[in-house]
Amino acid sequence: MSQFDNVAVIKKANVYFDGKCVSHTVQLADGTRKSIGVILPATLTFNTGVPEIMETVSGSCRVRLKGESDWKEYGEGQSFNVPGNSSFDIEVREPYHYVCHFG
Repeated sequence: MSQFDNVAVIKKANVYFDGKCVSHTVQLADGTRKSIGVILPATLTFNTGVPEIMETVSGSCRVRLKGESDWKEYGEGQSFNVPGNSSFDIEVREPYHYVCHFG
């Protein structure tokens, strides 16, 4: 799916890591919440409260989930799952566009 229809968009951006990650929260008609954003080249650590599915829209990244030693690569059209109350390291070498699906 290339777009979300019939959504509410929170106008104020979420800006993390001194602007290395910028996203907007969208809420679908059924109440489902998602975050759509871009991560600029960096290596960052994100914490999760609820389970997340990170969908790669454009670009690529390397990811290491909390407790794992190996990095895994993801590209356009791929996604990875992150447990709730956890964290992941992400390394981005080019602008990485994503959709984060919560819960």
